[in-house]
Amino acid sequence: MKTLPFIKMHGLGNDYIYVDCFRSNTAQKIAGADMSALARRVSDRHFGIGSDGLVLIMPSEVADLRMRIFNADGSEAEMCGNAARCIAKYACENGLCGDAMTLETPAGIKQLAVHKQAGKVDVVTVQMGTDLGNPHKVFVIHEPVETFAIYGIEGTNAEWVNVLNRREIRMRVWERGSGETMACGTGACASALETMNQGLTGSEVLVHMPGGDVTVRRDEQGIIYLTGPATEVFRGEYRWED
Repeated sequence: MKTLPFIKMHGLGNDYIYVDCFRSNTAQKIAGADMSALARRVSDRHFGIGSDGLVLIMPSEVADLRMRIFNADGSEAEMCGNAARCIAKYACENGLCGDAMTLETPAGIKQLAVHKQAGKVDVVTVQMGTDLGNPHKVFVIHEPVETFAIYGIEGTNAEWVNVLNRREIRMRVWERGSGETMACGTGACASALETMNQGLTGSEVLVHMPGGDVTVRRDEQGIIYLTGPATEVFRGEYRWED
């Protein structure tokens, strides 16, 4: 029987199981493990813990932290804005980093900054750069996204967007490897950028998703910033047999 300490966190309902690999005993337990299979196990909402995927918080040789993220189907993703915010919250509150940190991802090194209320991290800003990492297909539609029949598109994340005004959009997302989720950080950025590029919105957009709201801003150099909440749900120990 194997045991694995974990933390469950979410960004606007986009929930993942997080494993702190800075703990030497935890890193040893997953060394050599089939992470894709483990991601499928823990993500199962009926027979596992229940989540949109599995995230490893790891040491890095080029940044303060490193992230590996596996979708619910076991596939590995390049980047997740919601997961990055949750990692920043955990790292700051558990002494791994200060209020600002760098995060190594397959999509490059991201800069993170936390914002606190009463000493606790409630909001995090992620400098997403100019490359979101994950592939996206954005559809700007006139039909209400709340009732629109969204669907999966092989090999990509897909977003359906209503433009409400120059500063606000509403979005639903179907994430590659996980299905429809409550929120998607890179999807929010992709949706906001598409409406900016079409001249439908300005350089800062409030993105409404089923799980809540984030703000996406593009500066004069084209760098994208994502700001939104991060929440810890509970901690536990997962046990499994190969």
